[in-house]
Amino acid sequence: AGSSAAPLSASESSLLLCRGLGCSAHRAREDSWLKSLFVRKVDPRKDAHSNLLAKRETSSLYKLQIHNVKPECLDAYNKLCQEVLPKIHEEKHYPCALVGTWNTWYGEQDQAVHLWRYEGGYPALNEVMSKLRKNKEFTEFRKERGNMLLSRKNQLLLEFSFWNEPVPRDGPNIYELRSYQLRPGTMIEWGNYWARAIRFRQDNNEAVGGFFSQIGQLYMVHHLW
Repeated sequence: AGSSAAPLSASESSLLLCRGLGCSAHRAREDSWLKSLFVRKVDPRKDAHSNLLAKRETSSLYKLQIHNVKPECLDAYNKLCQEVLPKIHEEKHYPCALVGTWNTWYGEQDQAVHLWRYEGGYPALNEVMSKLRKNKEFTEFRKERGNMLLSRKNQLLLEFSFWNEPVPRDGPNIYELRSYQLRPGTMIEWGNYWARAIRFRQDNNEAVGGFFSQIGQLYMVHHLW
């Protein structure tokens, strides 16, 4: 399927070692499998691709957070994140969830990848950021974490409508994060191809999540297998 999809200008693949996928379970959608089999083809002339390709029954926004860690600090970084992040983001007054956190195995080395879900879209993201700025424990965490990093990058994402929502999984597992830089104007073509092709990758629950960028580097697609 990957070879028959829309044209690319570049692609990148990383293998990830899971340090925890899904801190909170979400209800399964009864029609999620049907969507992967019977998908209405999108007319690219009618609306923006973000409205046509994203899930409409939810308003969740995702943030992909990539940290390049100093090699000598990776163990300390993992320990710090494990102690602080779940505790903060599992509190009920933060409308977000830590979907998964990984270290890379192949690809960019000494890298940490975090995936967050914000229930309620951009207002929820703004609410969380505002509250975290006033959270003393998180402020201290960011300062300590900053001393361990070489660089960091965030990207805001929406889910493709035909992909299943990421849910907690039994492990151990190895995950592949495959990232594509699309040519401008080909996002809907990409979505139409994958809406038909995804059913061939549903065996053994290979497909974890599919996203496209909203803020950050545009025309980016991420597949998590």
